Amino acid sequence: METMKYDEIVTPIGALTLGWSGGAEPGLCHLEFGGFADTAHQLRNWSKRWYGTAEWERDPEALALAAAQLQEYFAGRRQQFDVPLALRGTPFQVKVWQALLEVPFGETRSYKQIAERIGSPKAVRAVGGSNNRNPVPLIVPCHRVIGAGGALVGYGGGLDIKTYLLDHEGIRSGGAS
Repeated sequence: METMKYDEIVTPIGALTLGWSGGAEPGLCHLEFGGFADTAHQLRNWSKRWYGTAEWERDPEALALAAAQLQEYFAGRRQQFDVPLALRGTPFQVKVWQALLEVPFGETRSYKQIAERIGSPKAVRAVGGSNNRNPVPLIVPCHRVIGAGGALVGYGGGLDIKTYLLDHEGIRSGGAS
């Protein structure tokens, strides 16, 4: 049974805890809003479900690339991430998350557009549910998904963080591009 790795970084939106799986498919597997002390319970429950372990240890070296890319993003020097990902979820969720990775920096899509993109045009609510369960927000840019009329609806980190991220990327109109 593997031990999950984590590190914390400080960003303009607050502390983030990054999680890494070094298993068969090594990669960034989780990102939580808040420090480890505040998010450990959620992280342990999540990793127990998807990896069969609730053991976490701090390992800044394992998360160095992800931390550096996030800091570059917040500094305005990165628009796309290329850190390896280890996405765990249902097949439908993973399909949604893969579609989110195709939404470019500075653009938005509606939940309906994502549903259509994955070939499930009637699954708008399920797309919303998958967004809500995205284990790697920011990297898998669920903040770029908005409501049909351009409304900023739902975000795991809160609508103030979603607004900050969209403003950071130059999206001020609120309409889907």
